[in-house]
Amino acid sequence: MRDPGSGEPLDRGLVLWFPAPASYTGEDVAEIHHHGGSGIAAALARALRSLPDLRPAEPGEFTRRAFCNGKVDLAAAEAVDDLVTASARAQLRQALEQAGGVLGKRCDAWRATLVDALALLEAELDFAEEEADVAPGRLEAVRPALEAVRAEIAGALAEAVVGERLRQGLTIAVIGPPNAGKSSLVNRLAGREAAIVTPHPGTTRDVIEVALELDGLPVTVLDTAGLREATDPVEAIGVARARERAERADLVLLVLDAAADPEPPEGFPGRAADRLVLLNKRDLAPPPAWSLDRPDVVAISCRTGEGLEELLGRLAAMTRERLAGGEGALVTRERHRLELVEARAALERLLGAPRGRELVLLAEELRIAVQALDRITGRTGVDALLDRIFARFCIGK
Repeated sequence: MRDPGSGEPLDRGLVLWFPAPASYTGEDVAEIHHHGGSGIAAALARALRSLPDLRPAEPGEFTRRAFCNGKVDLAAAEAVDDLVTASARAQLRQALEQAGGVLGKRCDAWRATLVDALALLEAELDFAEEEADVAPGRLEAVRPALEAVRAEIAGALAEAVVGERLRQGLTIAVIGPPNAGKSSLVNRLAGREAAIVTPHPGTTRDVIEVALELDGLPVTVLDTAGLREATDPVEAIGVARARERAERADLVLLVLDAAADPEPPEGFPGRAADRLVLLNKRDLAPPPAWSLDRPDVVAISCRTGEGLEELLGRLAAMTRERLAGGEGALVTRERHRLELVEARAALERLLGAPRGRELVLLAEELRIAVQALDRITGRTGVDALLDRIFARFCIGK
């Protein structure tokens, strides 16, 4: 490969040509495989930009072109972004399923049933009085099929919460009084010095987020400020944020100093069902009497590593319980869930309509349901969304 202006050699590599329509985008595509150094990449980019009609791709442009050319539906195109950003194996499996078009295919099947029913209602509405071969009462004939679609949509929505939680990952807030060992625990879980550890209270003043993979599942661990009555205004803000994040977190690890005669955990933030109480520094002091035989208590030592295997096992089990079924969930994004909610509501209004309701109103409910499904797959009504959707993608992809 040479500079088109000077003829200077740039690199030796491989160029692959994908003729339309058998490429990712459905257009003619060339891929340049080079040695990957930053200097080579910069030189190739300069050389390509010097050619007429060439420009750098916008964020998500290749996937957007694939969608516009009918190579993927919009739900599958959005899953490409999930593939790129997946940080855990479970997220990767979920994204691969979505990128394969599983939601789009199901929406197309539901849509076909609804469009068939709409055609029958329209025929009865327009021609029943004029044509003897158009029988009245078609809504009752298609009611079982419509009820089946409504039930399937309801089933998909029932799994949507866990599907969205897996896609986003769980948050685990590490809270407790100053110098109990919160930052040391976060570093142990991360396997690196992610948080600053000092013997001085108030070192951690803002929430520190550390992304981890726990037994193949995505979690974000939050190291928070020590909970106490702070006189320093900056530390007080950190304490307030720690309490707020603990209340919103999916799981809470309450770290107490076993050597400081800690009080029971009832006064600390976090829901009891979503909280583990960690008695740190077990190598320096025995657990207090109130902690004996409590199933939510784990004694650990961040200094020696004692009890950490038990903690990881308990934490992984709690995470699996909350994300169970997320990989196979049909709905993984809020946008899709809201459209399905609208489609289900339209079907419920249709199927619950009193006998004698005007056919034109019933047909309109079917149209609303069809339009909601079409917005999921990008058949219609998504032009205003496209820029926002693809702007989140990495450059090019």
